[in-house]
Amino acid sequence: MEQYEPDRLSAAQVAAMRRSFTNGRAALTRRSLLRASAGGALAVGGLGSLSACGIPAAGRSQGGVPAEDRSAKEKTVNFSNWTEYMDVDDSGKHHPTLEQFTKRTGIKVKYTEDINDNNEFFGKIKPQLAAGQDTGRDLIVLTDWLAGRLIRLGWVQKLDPSNLPHAYANLSSQFRSPDWDPGRAYSYVWQGISTVIAYNKKALDGVEVKSISDLLDNPKLKGRVGFLSEMRDSVGMTLLDMGKDPADFTADDYDAAIARLQKAVDKGQIRRFTGNDYTSDLTRGDFAACVAWAGDVVQLKADSPDIDFLIPDSGYMTSTDNLLIPNKARHKTNAERLIDFYYEPKPAAELAAYINYVCPVDGVKAELAKIDEDAANNPLIIPDKAMAAKSHAFRSLSSKEETEFEEKFAKLTGA
Repeated sequence: MEQYEPDRLSAAQVAAMRRSFTNGRAALTRRSLLRASAGGALAVGGLGSLSACGIPAAGRSQGGVPAEDRSAKEKTVNFSNWTEYMDVDDSGKHHPTLEQFTKRTGIKVKYTEDINDNNEFFGKIKPQLAAGQDTGRDLIVLTDWLAGRLIRLGWVQKLDPSNLPHAYANLSSQFRSPDWDPGRAYSYVWQGISTVIAYNKKALDGVEVKSISDLLDNPKLKGRVGFLSEMRDSVGMTLLDMGKDPADFTADDYDAAIARLQKAVDKGQIRRFTGNDYTSDLTRGDFAACVAWAGDVVQLKADSPDIDFLIPDSGYMTSTDNLLIPNKARHKTNAERLIDFYYEPKPAAELAAYINYVCPVDGVKAELAKIDEDAANNPLIIPDKAMAAKSHAFRSLSSKEETEFEEKFAKLTGA
């Protein structure tokens, strides 16, 4: 088995990685940009447009469809990803880990940042996938709900475990078997996204916050609380606070969570539901506390000593962005080798040091500590066992549920 032995990191690379924690590079992080564009969930309008475009119902298609794998003859792989979701050197023109992969394997990576929104990207690739055609991409990154949809539609290829020894061995246990891809037959995690409670210590002025109940019920926080415009995060955190499992809840449970949030809206407890703009509310003190994304909190804490976070005793929500190989991709083996590369601890650490999201790779902490010890000890990047045990995922929804639940949430938020 090939071992990854990259050249020693240059001082410039290390400096660039360290800067990512201190200069607010991700003031609008990849995840924030996604959420702000309402890409984190199928919007009500988006659901309608899927039906109108004739997308087949989930589960009606057969399994993934391969093409002739040209990997042996064509040493290339076409990789589509989100913006600000890959390590970059000082010049902003090179991706060190991708270059290391090419140096070791001889496989050139055509890396394209052409995913700005899940729905938008789905619309871009849907015609080819529905027609059984090549999208021109060998590897794509999609958020869990859309990854699950493509798997159900039979539009992505089953992965070959023999090409993924590191991925199979090193995938963190908390991400191993989502209900939309049990056993990770079709996908592997690119990065994890944690939803936590963030707060401004100065704005709290001694008010204690430990739970979602404190956000919803403490009159001292009236008008100074924020929730997210992403349904799965805000409702999921509320369900947890109510003692319900977001991975196994009923329609009545969902309605009860909506009613609880509606009560807080009606009495003026919740100031507003936000996308990424909660970051400015929090730093200004307009929000004393809010539901937040951990990738943002890493940046906010670095920039302001007043900002911190907590994990409620009831737990927190976790979602993932995932690597998939679409049908008819021409370089499947090369794509699998690239997936496996990012499950080796050293390249995984370099990536984690730069982008600040939850690293899904076990054994990465020691390598990350060589680059940035603070990052290695940050539970928002490398969850310890206690934190990982508190993570919960929102269960997959049927098409009917998705429409109904999003409509109710949109009514709540005024969207």
